[in-house]
Amino acid sequence: SMEADIAEGLAPVVQLVSTNEEVIKRRLAEVPTEEWNDLNIDVTPRENIMTYLVHAFPVFLYEAYTTEDGEVRSTLVKNANGDPVICREAEAQRDALIGKIAALPALPGALEQILHHFGHDRVAEVTGRSVRILSDPDGRVYVAKRPASANLSETQAFMDGAKDILVFSGAGNTGRSYHADLDCQNTRRRVHYLLEAGWLADGAIQGLGRSHRTNQATAPIFRPVITDVRGERRFISTIARRLDALGALTRGQRQTGGQGLFDSKDNLESIYANAALDELFMLLYKGAVGCCSLTQFEVATGLTLTTQEGQLREELPSMQQFLNRILALPIQLQNDLFEVFEMLVEARVEAAIASGTFESGVETIQAEKLEVVDRNVVYTHASGSETFCVEVKQSWRTEFLSVQSALALRAKWDGRLMMNRKSGRVAVVVPTSSDMSDSGAVIPRVSLVRPVSRTKMTVSDLESSTWEEISPSDWERRWEAEVSQIPEYSTDRFFLICGLLLPIWKSLDADNMRVYRLQTDAGERLLGRVIEPHKMQAIAKSLGVHQVELSAAEMFEVVLKQKQHLPLPGGLSLRSSLLMDEQRLELTGTISDGLCEQLKAAGCFTEIVSWRRRVFIPTDEARGPAVLDAVVTLLS
Repeated sequence: SMEADIAEGLAPVVQLVSTNEEVIKRRLAEVPTEEWNDLNIDVTPRENIMTYLVHAFPVFLYEAYTTEDGEVRSTLVKNANGDPVICREAEAQRDALIGKIAALPALPGALEQILHHFGHDRVAEVTGRSVRILSDPDGRVYVAKRPASANLSETQAFMDGAKDILVFSGAGNTGRSYHADLDCQNTRRRVHYLLEAGWLADGAIQGLGRSHRTNQATAPIFRPVITDVRGERRFISTIARRLDALGALTRGQRQTGGQGLFDSKDNLESIYANAALDELFMLLYKGAVGCCSLTQFEVATGLTLTTQEGQLREELPSMQQFLNRILALPIQLQNDLFEVFEMLVEARVEAAIASGTFESGVETIQAEKLEVVDRNVVYTHASGSETFCVEVKQSWRTEFLSVQSALALRAKWDGRLMMNRKSGRVAVVVPTSSDMSDSGAVIPRVSLVRPVSRTKMTVSDLESSTWEEISPSDWERRWEAEVSQIPEYSTDRFFLICGLLLPIWKSLDADNMRVYRLQTDAGERLLGRVIEPHKMQAIAKSLGVHQVELSAAEMFEVVLKQKQHLPLPGGLSLRSSLLMDEQRLELTGTISDGLCEQLKAAGCFTEIVSWRRRVFIPTDEARGPAVLDAVVTLLS
């Protein structure tokens, strides 16, 4: 990956913690100085493991005995001279392990691998090491000492473009800049690899700021690197949480520090993750986690989930305790248990995003066009500070999935080409993350990828639905037809409450705490609480703003996709109903025969369900808003 970055004109910056300096010094102490110009040693964790096996591996023999209270305990067996007796079986196991580890190939640290692969003439090392082991093109390994000024000269070599790669540790975490400074020769875009996060999130976050600074030609690309050991997510999670809480203060505006570096599910200390952890503990208590029993979990982690009476404790272990203790589990059990936990976290995050309540800090809104269409002062404090409501219209170019990309997605994931026989819509159906039932059973799901959207569905629901496989030619024709109807630009609107917020905070939407930042096409910068149009209707009266009228397209979107309930003129209501596993738009209230005929003439349709007539609006995005507009006009 780093070689590809360099070939593309990028400049890799690698952040790590381990430099192996002490290991190098211990190994060199065993080698005569006259051999330092041609070494035959390896600097690996082998020494630490061998030391443990030789000096700490349990090889003494113990025997069991029963106390007067009936407890079974063990005691050390000694010979006639009072010396401990060696257990020959344990000794054989130790010697076998020593022989196996001694035969393993050398596995140098990350810093040594980078230096030896690219060569020290291409890698700038900014660490605290005073000595290091290098290799020349002929394969000779030798000792090289580093002067105190090495970090300064190495940094300058990278910033001047003399060296392609920079590697830094904690010694280069503060007081230095590695960004694409406009005043230096090397203005290539930086690719920052967070190779080792370390134990302290502060150090990792400090290091991320070395390559992302002011006066830079371009912002860096951040690439956190983790292994497939799930417990390592504990460190990434801490950094994600700290970045989300960090915030950069610029002209009085608070910006989230994450900058999209981490996915929303990476923060394992969020409110969604904590709720998922409580559910995981409940599933363990019920015995519904197949990979791990309650007893096995308590013994392996040292965390107690139950009281002496066998009931689930009211005060369960914290997230920090869980993330730390899970590192003590065997790798396979660690991965399996973490997979269940991440599944629960993902389900909650997805639900929060779908309902529009997901907390993601300050969001910067970017669109093709942003304009203020209305502005009203809603509160004036005695000090003269004002609170104002701004209606913002945004337009963006509609992005869609082409036929070629959809077919490539199908080939990659062995997907299926399907069509909904009721609506005529087509989709590529591919596997996705599983869900978990209340009993702890894993529920496999699929993702229905459409030209401009994706929805998830359980495999069982898909098989019992109106989706069916069709031929590639028919699918391609229908997909192209849907793409041709997609408008080039999409528009919508939202409201921002800006200025002095504290006095009217309780009057705003308590379920939505999202904060938007944007800059309009006219150059005006706005920062405030976002209010969606359908919620603005209820808030407008208390704020003294004129009544907000929803368009038919907005009502269609709010009710069908956000599952909101909206009142209509004439005492009727519009709601989302699930009927025979199909989402419907239903008109509820007292509907006379005459009104029913008028609604049908406007485009509605009726069905007899449980011996009762019910009136529905088409859910087709092409026809639904137009029919709903005709219905609102009729009822008005």
